[in-house]
Amino acid sequence: MTNILISGASIAGTATAYWLRRHGFDVTVVERAPAIREGGYKVDIRGAALQVIERMGIMDAVRARSTDMRIATHYDARGRKVATMDADLFGGRTGDDIEIMRGDLNELLYDLTRHDVEYVFGDSVTGIAEDGTVTFERSAPRRFDLVVGADGAHSNTRRIAFGEESEYARDLGYYISICTVPNKLGLDREEAVHVAPGRTANVYSTRQDTRAKALFMWSSAPLAYDHRDVDAQKDLLVKAMRGVEWEVPALLESVRDAEDFYFDSVTQIRMDSWSKGRVVLVGDAAYCASPASGQGTSLALVGAYVLAGELAKGGGAEGYEREMRPFVEANQALGPANVKGMVIESRAALWFQLKMIKLLPHLPGRDRMIDRIAGPIHRAANAISLKTYAE
Repeated sequence: MTNILISGASIAGTATAYWLRRHGFDVTVVERAPAIREGGYKVDIRGAALQVIERMGIMDAVRARSTDMRIATHYDARGRKVATMDADLFGGRTGDDIEIMRGDLNELLYDLTRHDVEYVFGDSVTGIAEDGTVTFERSAPRRFDLVVGADGAHSNTRRIAFGEESEYARDLGYYISICTVPNKLGLDREEAVHVAPGRTANVYSTRQDTRAKALFMWSSAPLAYDHRDVDAQKDLLVKAMRGVEWEVPALLESVRDAEDFYFDSVTQIRMDSWSKGRVVLVGDAAYCASPASGQGTSLALVGAYVLAGELAKGGGAEGYEREMRPFVEANQALGPANVKGMVIESRAALWFQLKMIKLLPHLPGRDRMIDRIAGPIHRAANAISLKTYAE
């Protein structure tokens, strides 16, 4: 096996391309978008994923692009400050994570690979034959020894090789939307949060960014919508957040003009196997833990490292699944629990949460309490011992 196609040039795809090439494989990456996607939202790199970044030799570059967030402030419906958390509180104090914008991380990974990996932009896979012949929307058919699906939770590669998404998607009962908005609140490396029963609005601005990101989450029964109809998705967001006060009405007006609008259900992908024939899946395509887990980027980075290493040493897809399965399960378990703390359903629970946030900085044993709160995610982030694969 020498010639490998990767479908998708997001973090899972570019990271897999890097490690496969480093192990001597010939790699082609096909991406539907016309170029590497910029921007996006802030993501965390934790635990074992930091070891992957270190082994890639880009730790200093990643740290240099960290968001450098300082505080998060909760506001009530009338715009009054209710509670403030410093970076220790919402970062967990352990130092076992780096927060970076998704687009910045992917740009670093792309720069590592663009000179010795073939990238084909503006195209996508339409078929994969048993002999490895792959057909494309625009390019001529080509034969590959292996196809790696790294094309996200709504993976086209998974649909072609394994069947419809509905067989593997597990809806957690929430929706999320993120986009760029003007920084009218004058935020500087800080978050502004307003929580209403069943709905949460979060606006933040990171280091060296004059704009802001608006993030909305809400609980909901499954919604019927076209993934390609952005205007209809914006209408669904406005309807879901109707009646929420604070700065939300003004933010929704800005959403109408957003060009990077993201809208999706909070969903996990659960599969009994991540490989079939000449196809193997990595990242969200195989084991999306949902945005609520906070571990999607780390899973992608670790999955890329393990997949390439096992293919190189002869363990193949079986070795990849054996190494990754416990790690994936530990991180997927975070999603359902975390999302309930991100979207509060009752006024009583909301009052209690805000009271605890307000009191926590002043309580005896504050540091131990913070570590206890952050403990589950950091244990999951380190729930794998990475092998050292010979290159």
